[in-house]
Amino acid sequence: MRYYDLYESPHGQMLLSATEAGLAGVYFSGQKYFPQDGSEWRRDEGNALLQQAKRELEEYFAGTRKRFEVALDPAGTPFQHAVWKAISGVGYGETISYGELARRAGAAGRARAAGAATGRNPIGIIVPCHRIVGADGSLTGYAGGLERKRALLALEAGELPLYSAAPTATGAGRASRAPRLPC
Repeated sequence: MRYYDLYESPHGQMLLSATEAGLAGVYFSGQKYFPQDGSEWRRDEGNALLQQAKRELEEYFAGTRKRFEVALDPAGTPFQHAVWKAISGVGYGETISYGELARRAGAAGRARAAGAATGRNPIGIIVPCHRIVGADGSLTGYAGGLERKRALLALEAGELPLYSAAPTATGAGRASRAPRLPC
């Protein structure tokens, strides 16, 4: 069974999901790899893991949390888990390249594979894949969109107001549509 609830972030609505063991997903509405199969999902606004994740995300967006403590339970391959663990070691306000990420995950020379695993990270922000950049420091893919990646990095650098309008397909500041709920 997977439990879910919605969270209104400063950058658009998010779907949070959890198993009995931990947080399993944090998705921006409309992002790449947004979950579609919800036959085993149940909305549970009182779920302790989901409430903790919401509190910690709120603190992150307010600038008072730099590291997350909620238990995690992402589904993935052993290689993906190694990459996600390495991503979790990248500190607040820091960035590393995909090549460095591959090295830290024990897969030196496999930057593209590390990039693919990064793109499939189901727990965005909390497993901070927005902190992974191109070898030249350029912003590269982010399942939640490059505008959000840019905003998250700017938040961590203290360059922008902590709360900004949610990006849209055109980059304007309208709120995003609600995600297709998995029930």
